[in-house]
Amino acid sequence: MKKHPLKVGLAVLAVLAVLFFLVTYITSTLGSGGGLFDNRIALIKIEGVIIDSTETIEELRRYKDNSGIKAIILRINSPGGGVVPSQEIYEEVKKIREEGKKKVVVSMGTVAASGGYYIASASNRIVANPGTLTGSIGVIMELANVEGLFKKIGVESVVIKSGRNKDVGSPFRQMLPEERATLQRLMDDVHTQFIQAVAAGRGLAEDRVRVLADGSVFTGREAKELGLVDEIGNFQDTVRITADIVGIEGEPRIVESRKRGSFLDLLRNEFLGSLPSMRLPETGVSIKYLLAF
Repeated sequence: MKKHPLKVGLAVLAVLAVLFFLVTYITSTLGSGGGLFDNRIALIKIEGVIIDSTETIEELRRYKDNSGIKAIILRINSPGGGVVPSQEIYEEVKKIREEGKKKVVVSMGTVAASGGYYIASASNRIVANPGTLTGSIGVIMELANVEGLFKKIGVESVVIKSGRNKDVGSPFRQMLPEERATLQRLMDDVHTQFIQAVAAGRGLAEDRVRVLADGSVFTGREAKELGLVDEIGNFQDTVRITADIVGIEGEPRIVESRKRGSFLDLLRNEFLGSLPSMRLPETGVSIKYLLAF
C-alpha cells in the first residue's frame, strides 16, 4: 500500500501536539510528588460575587489528592454572595484542614468580606493587606415592593397559591407583620450559622464573634487586632509564609488551573463583583452573605 506523505506528516503532527499538551498538563497540574515537584503550591482564586461553588470545590479536591502539591493558597477578592455556595466551599476547606494532609492559606485582596470571610475562616491561616476590607459578618435580604407603581400604571397582580405563606416576600403587596417575623427568624438562624462557622474556624468563643457580627466592615489591620486574621502582608508575603509552613526551601512554584467560563461569566464577575452595590432588584426571597455597600 502506498503511503501518502501528507497524511503521515499530519498524523505525526497530531501525535506530537497531543504529547505536548499532555506533558504540559502533567507538569503544570499533576506532578509526581518528588524531586522537581517538591516546591509546588496551588493557587485557587475566588473572585467577584460568589454564585456557584462547583468549580472551586473541584479545584480543592484535585489539589488535595495531588501528592505533588504541598499547600493551597486561596486568593479571595470577593464581597461574598450566596449563603449555600459560601457554606459549601467553607466545608470543603474545613475537610482539607481537618485531614491535615494539606495546609490551606488565604490571601485577601481588595475585599474579602461576608461570604468571602466565611470561606477564609475555615483555612489554616489568613493573610490580609492592611487596607483589605473584610469582616461584614452578617446576612442580608433585599426585597422590592412595586405595589405603588402598579397602582399608578393600572396593573393588578393576581396570585393563586396553595398556602398562606407561599408568596412571602412578594413584590406586589405590602409584607404582613407575621411574614416579616418569619423571614427574620430565617435570617437569625443563618446569621447564627455564620457566627458558629467563624468561631469554629478561628478558634474563638461564639460570644466573642457575636459581638463582631453586626455586619461591620474592618480593614485588614483592624481585623488582625480583633483576631479575625493572622498576618498582615500581600500575596508575595502569603507565598513566603505558606512555603515556610510546609518546609519548602527556595522559591516555591505556583500552580494555577486555567479557568473555564464564558464571556458572560467574565462580565458578571467584573461588573457585579467590583460594584457589589449595583444589583438588580430582587423578585423573590434570597438570603446572602454579601457586603451591602
